[in-house]
Amino acid sequence: MPAIASHSVHLDLTPSAAWAKLRDLSLAPHYVPGLTGCQFNPGSTEGLSASRRVFRKGGQYLDESVMQWQEGIGFRLMLHKDSNGSPFPFREASFSYALQPEGNATRITLQMNYSLRGGRLMEWLLAKAFNKVVRQIAENLKAYYETGRTQNPDLAVSTSSIDVA
Repeated sequence: MPAIASHSVHLDLTPSAAWAKLRDLSLAPHYVPGLTGCQFNPGSTEGLSASRRVFRKGGQYLDESVMQWQEGIGFRLMLHKDSNGSPFPFREASFSYALQPEGNATRITLQMNYSLRGGRLMEWLLAKAFNKVVRQIAENLKAYYETGRTQNPDLAVSTSSIDVA
């Protein structure tokens, strides 16, 4: 996949505390803009081959399946719709989360790898938008992990279920 959008943020959490939150694949709607919910597809809820369906406003959905899992470090999700491959406008798309210890804190790097159906021209035209989305997800993740407060106004929740200790 030729195009990459990436952003890294410092988390005021120990690596083990950051991993405890990151490994919970059900938390994405709390920090990914536009998501309204999440449900696991049949099978495992973590580790290699775990798969979830995330819901967006207007009834749209996207499936995300774990294609790489490194315990305590991170994972890569393949983005797809049912068994039909990546949704439009993507030819292929994956999203990864990687933790790196920084003393008693942690750095997390989010990266989207993709190729678009419109080729290099479309990738060039949309690169700024994809970089902005990845940066927003990283900033929201940081705020949610550190405070426990949902960063996504599209997710209708009254209280947070994350432990910030």
